[in-house]
Order: sequence, then C-alpha cells, then structure tokens
Amino acid sequence: MVEWITSDRPVPYPEALARMEARADAIARGEAAEAIWLLEHPPLYTAGTSARPADLVDPDRFPVYEARRGGQYTYHGPGQRVAYVMLDVGRRGRDVRRFVAQLESWVIATLAEFNVTGEIREGRVGVWVVRHDRPLTAAGTPPEDKIAAIGIRLRKWISFHGISINVEPDLGHFSGIVPCGISGHGVTSLVDLGLPVTMDDLDAALMRSFETAFPPA
Repeated sequence: MVEWITSDRPVPYPEALARMEARADAIARGEAAEAIWLLEHPPLYTAGTSARPADLVDPDRFPVYEARRGGQYTYHGPGQRVAYVMLDVGRRGRDVRRFVAQLESWVIATLAEFNVTGEIREGRVGVWVVRHDRPLTAAGTPPEDKIAAIGIRLRKWISFHGISINVEPDLGHFSGIVPCGISGHGVTSLVDLGLPVTMDDLDAALMRSFETAFPPA
C-alpha cells in the first residue's frame, strides 16, 4: 500500500528535503510504507545536479537551494502542486528509465482528466502543452509551454523528489531562471489554459490515475 500524505501549509524546502530523506531511508529499511507527499512550497528555486550558473537569471529574487536531484533549475511556489514520490524502485523492476516514463505517464493521465493533452518531447524534460490558441512561431509551428516538471533521485533504490504540476502559480516567478535549462519556450498552468481547476481537483485526479501508471508492486 502507498500512503498518501497532504500538507495544508507551504512547507519550507529544507524541512521537505529532510522529511523525504528520512522516509526514503525508512522504506529502504523496511520500516515504512511507500508514500506520495502532496504539498506546496513558499516561492523558491532549486538547482539540480546539472544546473548551470548562467541559468539562474535573478539569484536574489527567491531563496535558491541545492536539490541534489537530477535536472537543472526549477521554480516551486504557491499554486503549484508538488508530489514527492518515495517509492521502492528496486521492488518495481530496477529500471530507472521506465520509472521516469511512469512518472511522465502519471502526469499525462492526470492532465487528461481535465481534457488537457500533455506531451513529451525528446531532449526536453517535463510535460508540455501545445498552444493552438497562440500565434504560430517563426518556424510556422504552434508554441509549446511547459506545465509540469520531473526530477528524481534514488538512494538504495528508493526514489525521492518527484513531479510538480502548475495549477495556478504566479508564472512571472519562472522568469528568474531558465526553467530546466530550456529556453525559447513558455510556462503555463491549468488556470492559464482557462480551466478553473483547484488544488483539491488536481489531487483527486492524481490519486485516481496513479495506479494506471504504477500498478501495485
């Protein structure tokens, strides 16, 4: 059984990191169940293991934390649902690429509940939405905006960190970084797409679609 935990207040990043690592260690020892932790953070930037200093455009805007997860810079803040996944990847097949693909599928299935088509792009981390409602780019194609980020770390085959989906964050806060090191594309949210989705709505969709992507181990 996977335990679902929801925090009803913004969780400071150092506190979240400490709790994630403690839970992952307990799972590895067989002393705790797998867990999905749903939360929001205060406004902040995190730097993954591949973060490039030049991609931190405004270092004084919000606190910046070393995340020790894969990936580059990302933003977390109110209105964005973070789902930290503490799962036993060893028991689930010991296939990291498959695990990341499952996270992508989980996000895509969740967005589909709101009639949003999330897509994956080669060489671009995260989940993307084609903006057919916007003018074409100079290349003659519709622009694409990022709606969800993915970044994980494994320790003793237990995952932590996870995914984030934009519900209604201040999209202007993303301008302090080059999100995930990818320039030339925008960032969107469910509300920006014209959908009156609440955090509770998204949480329910995440729970419903979880076992579609992650069958019981």
